[in-house]
Amino acid sequence: MIVVSVKPLFIAIFTLSLFLAILFLSPSSPFSPPSSSLPSTIQTGKLEIWDVNRLVEWRPCKWWIHGARTALPAESNGYIRVDCYGGLNQMRRDFCDGVGIARLLNATLVLPKFEAAAYWNESSGFADVFDVDYFIQQMDGFIKVVKELPTEVALKEPFRVDCSKRKGQFDYIESVLPSLLKYQYISITPAMSQRRDRYPQYAKAALCQACYGSLRLARTLEQKAAQLLEAIPKPFLSLHLRFEPDMVAYSQCDYSGLSPASIEVIEAARGDRKPWTGELAHVWRKRGKCPLTPNETAFILQALSIPRNTNIYLAAGDGLVEIEGLKSTYTNVVTKSALLSGEDFLNMHGSTKAAWDYYVSINSDSYVATFFGNMDKMVAAMRACKGLHNTLFLNRRAYAELTSEGLDGKELMQGLWMAHKEEFSMGRGYALPDCFCDFKL
Repeated sequence: MIVVSVKPLFIAIFTLSLFLAILFLSPSSPFSPPSSSLPSTIQTGKLEIWDVNRLVEWRPCKWWIHGARTALPAESNGYIRVDCYGGLNQMRRDFCDGVGIARLLNATLVLPKFEAAAYWNESSGFADVFDVDYFIQQMDGFIKVVKELPTEVALKEPFRVDCSKRKGQFDYIESVLPSLLKYQYISITPAMSQRRDRYPQYAKAALCQACYGSLRLARTLEQKAAQLLEAIPKPFLSLHLRFEPDMVAYSQCDYSGLSPASIEVIEAARGDRKPWTGELAHVWRKRGKCPLTPNETAFILQALSIPRNTNIYLAAGDGLVEIEGLKSTYTNVVTKSALLSGEDFLNMHGSTKAAWDYYVSINSDSYVATFFGNMDKMVAAMRACKGLHNTLFLNRRAYAELTSEGLDGKELMQGLWMAHKEEFSMGRGYALPDCFCDFKL
C-alpha cells in the first residue's frame, strides 16, 4: 500500500497556481494585452456619458397626445394676433404661449407677426420660416386659425395689448378678455413670466400642439436643411456653443487668458455693461452665470468621455471667439460655412441659420448645449418627442464650483463626470413640464 502525504501535495499545487496567476495577470506578461490596446473606457474606468443608464425619460403627456379634445365653442370672442420679437427661437416660444392664450380666451388665431431684433438684419415673416398650411391642418380641433381676416376687420389695425413686462399672477381673462370683447381684434405679446399651470387643460393642449406638433419648416427651408444634414459626417454630435462677444458682454463676466483679438471684440460689445469685480464676480461665476469658453467646453466633453475623434456639428451663431480652444482638442468639427456653397451661406439670414441649426440638432445622434436658452429648450423637447434622449446641458455651475475649490486635472474631470452623470440619468432639463411627463425606466 502506497501512502501519499496530502499536505506537501497541496503546497505544491498552491505554489504552482500562484506562479501562473502572477505570470498571466502581470501587466508585462506576454499573455496579457498592452494597456494601449484596451478600450479607453476600461483604462479610465468610465463609460461614455451616453452609456449611463437613464432612470427617467421625458415623453409627451398622454392627455395631450391621446386625450379627448374639448369641443371648440360655436362662437369666437374675436381675433388675436401674436406679435413676436427677438431671434427665431424666442419668437417661436412667444407664439406658442400666444396660442395657449388665444384658446384660453376663446379667440380665433390670426397668423403671427414676426419682428426680428435689429441685429438679425432681416424681415422674415412667419410664412417665410414655417409651413402655414401644415400648421393650420395640425391645429384643427385645438383652435381655429385663419390666414386672412374678414374684410371689415382687416381694414383696421389691432388694438395693442402689451403683456410682455407683466410678471407674477397675471390673469389674461381679467386683463385681456375685456379688450378682446370690446375691440374684436387685438394683438398681444405674451408675458415674460406665466403660470401655465393655471390654464385649463384644453388651453395647455393647444399650446403643446402648436409648439411641438404643428410647426415644421417651410418646404424650401426644410429641403436646404435636409441637404445640410446629409452633408454632415455620421454619426455626429450637435454642439450649441455660446461664446459670442455680445453673449460674453451681456453676462458681465471677466475671463483671463483670452487672445488680444477676442478681448478687443468683447470690450467693444460691452458698452456700459462692465464686468463684475472682486467678491461679486466670484459669487456671480459660482452661480453658473458665466458662459463656458470653447476651451472649457472641450475639457468637460473629455471629462464625459466623449471621444476626441467625434464628429461635431457646431450649431452656433456668427462671431464665435476662442473657437480654437475646442478645435485643438476635437479636430472633427464642421460648420455651416464649410458645408454649404458660398452663395448659399452668404444669402442666409439670421432666422435661416437658426432654423437650420434647429433642424440639424433635433435630428443629430446626440445634442450638447453650453447654455439653456430658447433654442436649447425647444431642441430638447423636440428630441424627446422623437425619442432621442442623448441630450445634455453642460453644467456651468458645477464647473465654477469645482474650479473654485482648486480642483484641476483628473480630480476636476471626476467631479464633472459625477455631476453630469446624475443629471443625464435623471433627464433634468430635457423638456418643459407643461407638455411632457417623466416616465420611470
